[in-house]
Amino acid sequence: MEDGNRKVQYLVTLAVSLAAVTTGALYLSWTTAVIPKFYNNETDIHLTDTGISWMAAISSPGFVAGSLASRFISDKVGRRATLLSSALPVTIGSIATISGSNVWIICVARFLWGIGTGMVSTVSSIYLAEIADKEIRGSLIVANRFFVNFGVFLMLAIGSFVSYRTINYVTLVLPICYFVSCWLVPETPYYYLKEGKVDEARKVLKKLRGFKTEKPLEDELSAMRTDVGKEMRRSGTVKELFTGKQYRKAIIIIAGLKIGQMMTGVVVIQHYLGRIMQDSRSDMNLATVFVVFGALRFGVGIMSSMIADKVGRRTLLVYSFFGTGLSLSLVTAYFCGQEVIKIEQSKLTSYAVIVFIGIILYSIISTLGYNSIIYAVQGEIFPLNVKSLAMTCLNIFGGALNFLVTKTYQPLKNVSGTFGVFLLFTVMSFATSVFVYFYIPETKGKSLSEIQELLQGKYYDDANVQVTNVVNDDKDGTELKLLENKDT
Repeated sequence: MEDGNRKVQYLVTLAVSLAAVTTGALYLSWTTAVIPKFYNNETDIHLTDTGISWMAAISSPGFVAGSLASRFISDKVGRRATLLSSALPVTIGSIATISGSNVWIICVARFLWGIGTGMVSTVSSIYLAEIADKEIRGSLIVANRFFVNFGVFLMLAIGSFVSYRTINYVTLVLPICYFVSCWLVPETPYYYLKEGKVDEARKVLKKLRGFKTEKPLEDELSAMRTDVGKEMRRSGTVKELFTGKQYRKAIIIIAGLKIGQMMTGVVVIQHYLGRIMQDSRSDMNLATVFVVFGALRFGVGIMSSMIADKVGRRTLLVYSFFGTGLSLSLVTAYFCGQEVIKIEQSKLTSYAVIVFIGIILYSIISTLGYNSIIYAVQGEIFPLNVKSLAMTCLNIFGGALNFLVTKTYQPLKNVSGTFGVFLLFTVMSFATSVFVYFYIPETKGKSLSEIQELLQGKYYDDANVQVTNVVNDDKDGTELKLLENKDT
């Protein structure tokens, strides 16, 4: 980028990532911090195993609802407005946890946090993919996931040492902070071009890229307009998404990755970390477990953002799924000895650290790999006309999987023991690694249009449609129009 600089892109990413801190703290790790407090009767609220499973799982339907809402908000009023509006349900949910004194109020709060997280998750990858240079796009999206891990660490570090009520007061500060930060960010140039507002797109692009001369600005804007024209010539309906052959490979890729991510236990281990360590009969202090888990995940998140655009998406996905399979095998082996072979606990307790080591290795490898890279991939592989819809459908699918896996953890554990649960997670890790190796292409270093050419093949450059730039001197400046050439 010889004629500009990327300082604004980094600052915008930092502002947007404060929303990711909130989702990491509330949606992912609030339950991790408070579930042991419920079991130890450190609160005024009494929860059974069933109540706790509902509390952990109910945020997933909220996640689905938030994804549906963002589908319409992000295309109607913009990506920035979606980020801002997501702070409302999160704030209301935090107020509910402060004032709530029974199970159903806590479940309502968790549902509202799910709504906010669904909105943030749907739009943040889209937003960052549309404002970033292709050379740093992966790093910026993965950096956003790093801030999710920071939110996890923040909640676990604070929640391990303070009361339940103090934790809930902390949750109220977070959405207020990210609302203020996101108020300062611009809309994306792709969204403006989609709406035909070329002058606004030009101003935003100049600010984001820091161009000093007009030529590189106009060259990139022209390339963007051509890409938008190609992608917007088709409809953005549900029918178009699921029947269009040009989207089939992208759908299979992202659905396979999401199944692999959820079925390797990423959410279950996060929510039930304290209970898993208690089941292992380890003598490790839970506060120590939480802080080490959160700190390592946070530290590795920094590394993942640095290597995303150097190593490549596909390579990281293959090795991280395979590596988590090996790590989870350690946990599976321990619980096999405890629950299947039934080794005396007095002899087994000294080896309980294996569970902690396996989970820590799992967390490090998955954070370095697929738990971060998946969000870069999903922001890249869908064209503009169906991007918001595709992200919404993906989050609905992921939310349903999340609910299913989280809610069935306790019943499955009752039937097969912790051994059976981790055996399933291990098998799914290895299976997803094989899927990635044989099916997913590399997208590192490619522009959004080059990725579409790679995935859509002959369907991307339809010879029956030409995209033509037509100059118009109206208020919005240049207007993009599509002309169909039936003679070609």
